[in-house]
Amino acid sequence: MTEVTDKKVRVRYAPSPTGYLHIGNTRTALFNWLFARHFGGEFIVRIEDTDTSRNIEDGEESQFDNLNWLGLDWDESPRNPGKYGPYRQSERLDIYKRYIQELLDRDLAYYSYKTSEELDAEREAQVAAKQAPHYVYEYEGMSGEEIKAAQEAAQAKGLPAVVRFRVPKDKLYAWQDLVKGHVEIGSEQIGGDWVIQKADGMPTYNFAVVVDDHLMEISHVLRGDEHVSNTPKQLMIYDAFDWEAPVYGHMTLILNAETGKKLSKRDNNVIAFISQYRSLGYLPEAMLNFISLLGWSPVGEKEIFTKKQLIKMFDPERLSKSPAKFDNKKLEWVNNQWVKKIDEGVLFDKLITELIDAKLITPDELTTEKLQWVRRVMALHQDGISYTSQIVPLVKPVFFDLTAKDDLGSDSMDWMEKDYVPSLLKRWIEMLEAMPVFDAGSIVASIRSLQNEMDVKGRDLWMPLRISASRVNEGPNLGDVMELLGREASIKNIKEFI
Repeated sequence: MTEVTDKKVRVRYAPSPTGYLHIGNTRTALFNWLFARHFGGEFIVRIEDTDTSRNIEDGEESQFDNLNWLGLDWDESPRNPGKYGPYRQSERLDIYKRYIQELLDRDLAYYSYKTSEELDAEREAQVAAKQAPHYVYEYEGMSGEEIKAAQEAAQAKGLPAVVRFRVPKDKLYAWQDLVKGHVEIGSEQIGGDWVIQKADGMPTYNFAVVVDDHLMEISHVLRGDEHVSNTPKQLMIYDAFDWEAPVYGHMTLILNAETGKKLSKRDNNVIAFISQYRSLGYLPEAMLNFISLLGWSPVGEKEIFTKKQLIKMFDPERLSKSPAKFDNKKLEWVNNQWVKKIDEGVLFDKLITELIDAKLITPDELTTEKLQWVRRVMALHQDGISYTSQIVPLVKPVFFDLTAKDDLGSDSMDWMEKDYVPSLLKRWIEMLEAMPVFDAGSIVASIRSLQNEMDVKGRDLWMPLRISASRVNEGPNLGDVMELLGREASIKNIKEFI
C-alpha cells in the first residue's frame, strides 16, 4: 500500500451546488471520508460553483446539511476554513487567472476565437467523415505576426475569446489507478486543444480542479469512473507546471439493479436524493452502511457495520472493479436491521413524529395512557418496517382511520362473500362477548374453539376473522391487534361485516 502511506493523506469531496446531495455523490464523499479517517488523514469539502447558470440557491446547504446528517465530518471547508482557502471556486478566480496567464506567457495556451457555429460545422463534417470529433487548430500554418493579426481582427469584430491549452503531440499519459490498476491514454485521444478558460472568464473544471488540488496539497483523488477521460487533461496541467499529481482511484459505475442501466438522478425506479430518504424515515447509520457496499466489499459475509467498524476495516484494495448494483430491496433490508438495533426510545420518538406529521394524532392527545397504548401499537409493527414512514400505512387502517368495507379491494372481499362467513362471525361475536378477560391469549383460544366447532381451518378461517376485525388481510398476531383495539371496537368492526 505504498501509494497510500508514502504521503500524508489529504482527500477532498468537491460537489457543485447545481443540485442536491444524491447517491453517487454520497458514495464519493463517503469513500474519501473513510480513506482519510482510516489512514489518519484529512477530509476537505470544496465547492465547485463556477457554473453559475446552473447553481441552485440551496445546493450548497443541501450538501453540508445531508453530509452532517449522515455523520460525515470534515476538517476544512467554506464553513471551517484552514490555511488552504478559499474553499469556493468562485472566490478563487484571481488564483486561476494568474496560472492561466502564466500558460499564455509560456505559449502553452492561447486565445481562440472560433465561434460556436464554426465549431458545430466542424463537428458535423467530422461525424460525416466518420472521424472522432476534435478541435482543429485555427492558426495552422500561420506565422506569429499572422496569428497576432488574426486575433486583432477577431477582437475588432467583438468575438468572444476562450483560452485553449496546447495538447502535446504523441504523448502517453499513464497512471497507476487505485481501482483500475495501470491506465494509459494517448494525447491524440483527447480531441485536440481544450478550453481552460471560458468566454465569460471562468475556468473550466479540468483546469481549476488541478490548481485547487495542487494548492490544497491533495494527495489522493477518489472519484467516479466517468472522470477517467478527464484524467489525462489534468495530468497535462500538472506536467505544464511541473507539479506532482495525486494518486487517482476511479470507482466503478453504480447500476440500477432492476434495469441494469447506470444509476441516474432521472431514474424513476430509484429515489436519488439523500433528503428524500430522510423524509421517508431511513436511518443515517443504515444509509452510510448500505452506500459503503456500493463498489467496496468487506472481508467475510457480514454486511451490517457501524461507522467505527467501517473506518477500521476500509481497504482501498477491496474497491471493486465491477459495477456496483443499487438494490432498493437490499437498502430496505439494511435499514430494517438498523431499525431493530437502535434504542427503543429513539425509535419510538421517530415513529410518534411520523404519526403526528400524518395527522393521525396530535401532541395534545398524548396523555400518559395514550402514549402507552401507542407504544404497544408501534411495538407490534417495529420488526416489519424498513423505514419509519412505513408505520403510517400499517397502523392507520386498523387503529386510527378504519378502512371502509368498500375500500378493501376484491381480493379481501372474496373471503367475506363465502356462504359460511356470516354464521362464523356471529358465533365468534358470542365467544368474544362471553370472555371474562379480553386479551390476546383468550382471543386466540376463541379462534381455536371456533375452528373445531365450525369445522373451518387455515386461511378459510383466519382471513374472514382478520379482515372483519382489523380491516386488513395481513399483519401482526390478530389476538394482539384486537386486544389493543379493545372488545367494544373489535366487536363493532365484526358486526359491520354481517
